[in-house]
Amino acid sequence: MDLHWQTTRFDLNLSRPLVMGIVNATPDSFSDGGRYQDVHAALAHSERLLKEGAAILDLGGESTRPGAEVVPVDQELQRLLPVLKELVRWHVPISVDTYKPAVMQAVLDLGVDIINDIWALRQAGAESVVAGHPRCGLCLMHMHREPQSMQLQPLDGDVMALIETFLGERVVRLQSLGVDARRVVLDPGIGFGKTLAQNFRLLAHQKDFLRLGRPLLAGWSRKSSLGAVLAQKGHVPDALERTTASVAAALLAVDRGASVLRVHDVKDTVEALKVWQAVKDFA
Repeated sequence: MDLHWQTTRFDLNLSRPLVMGIVNATPDSFSDGGRYQDVHAALAHSERLLKEGAAILDLGGESTRPGAEVVPVDQELQRLLPVLKELVRWHVPISVDTYKPAVMQAVLDLGVDIINDIWALRQAGAESVVAGHPRCGLCLMHMHREPQSMQLQPLDGDVMALIETFLGERVVRLQSLGVDARRVVLDPGIGFGKTLAQNFRLLAHQKDFLRLGRPLLAGWSRKSSLGAVLAQKGHVPDALERTTASVAAALLAVDRGASVLRVHDVKDTVEALKVWQAVKDFA
């Protein structure tokens, strides 16, 4: 399988796993809402993630936690653009977590490298925007229903078969529009409309998705499924108490074929990956 990810300015070599550091420019993220909404705070956090070993920065201007409200386009851009105007000057791969075509157009015009879309470009106009930017990288995620309702009625059926079919169809659809498959990375969408059991089945059998011929991104960081398995005597650890579990899930994902890890805790994940890589190198 080709382990390169073509993006706007960079051809990323995924022969060794890369860490994508999360920067939430939102007031209501489930994990760190409001901490990096200020431009200076977001830039300082971005700089810290890079020093800790992040290879990619992923900036989001709308929370996609279960039940989150939709943010208007102009408000999302107000959160994103002041930070992005500086980040694109840093000569590091920049991803934007958005599903709105108007936001995609604005950030790609600014020079952003990757669009990370929870809707896998199913919003009207999204496909034409990315087709019009012939080098931008894409992360296509599976989501059941939408953030406002996805956990009210989780996915029903064979989770592996349903997600593999969905992601495969999205790749074929983009290729029919002239989008080079080398631009695409796939994300099974942990927590997005799946049950606890389904999420861990996705992790256990993640290698099956490699049949689609594209690298995989894993997004387990601080997810509620980790909190559920850590719960003791009625106490469910909050997002900030799930670092160790997040790193464990990330390593399991890499061992099952993931090439990109989208995480909050960059330093811990990078250090764990160094140990994992040493085992691979010296085996």
